[in-house]
Amino acid sequence: MGVRVRRAQESDRDLVVRLLDESFRDDPVSNWVFPGEEHRLARHAGLMGVFTDVTLAEGYIDLAEDGSAVALWMDMPDAPHDGAGGEGHEGHEGHGGEGDQDDVPAQVRAVVDPDNERVEQIARWTTEIHPEGRAHVYLWMIGVAPGRQGEGLGTALMAPVLERCDREGLPAYLEASNPRSRALYERLGFVFTGTALDLPDGPSMWPMWREPQAG
Repeated sequence: MGVRVRRAQESDRDLVVRLLDESFRDDPVSNWVFPGEEHRLARHAGLMGVFTDVTLAEGYIDLAEDGSAVALWMDMPDAPHDGAGGEGHEGHEGHGGEGDQDDVPAQVRAVVDPDNERVEQIARWTTEIHPEGRAHVYLWMIGVAPGRQGEGLGTALMAPVLERCDREGLPAYLEASNPRSRALYERLGFVFTGTALDLPDGPSMWPMWREPQAG
C-alpha cells in the first residue's frame, strides 16, 4: 500500500499526542501503568505528551500524512546511554538527555501522575534492559489509530528507517508490548534478545534487536 510519510514538526504535537493516546490506551503495558479506566483516561495522555516532547527535542517522529500512524525514533550513540526509560512498545518509555539519569523517572512521575509509582518503575526497568555500547536506532513507540490497525501502516511507517539502518549498517532496537506487535517485528527482522521484562502482576515486554540486513 502507498503510505505517505513525513517528519513531524512542533506544530504536529497535539496530533501526535492524541494518536498515541488513542493507540495505546488499551495496550497491556498502559493498562498496567494506569490500572482502572477512569485513571487511565485522566493520566495516559499526559505521559504520551512527555514522550512526544522528548522525542521532538532529541529524536525524530515520522507521521503518516493522513494522521493514521506515528513512530517515535531515537538515534542512540555507541557510548553507554543516559536518561530514563519509558514506554517504547508499540509503546515504551524512552531515554532522556545527558545527566540526571537517576532523577528523570522520578521527574516524569512527578509531572504525569505523582502518586503512581509504576510510572517511575517502568521507566527505570526499561532503561536497565536497554542495550549499551553499540550505536543503534531505537524505536521508542509506534502507534496506529485503532480503526486502522491491521492495514500494514506500522510496517510502512517503519520501512524508511529500517532501510536507512541497512544502508548505514546500523542495528535497531525496540521493546514489544504485546504478542501481535512482537510477531510483526519478527517479520521485519527483529529477534527477541532472550530475556523478557515481566511486569509484577502484569504483562511481559520483549526486548528485540535487529541486525542490519544486506540486499
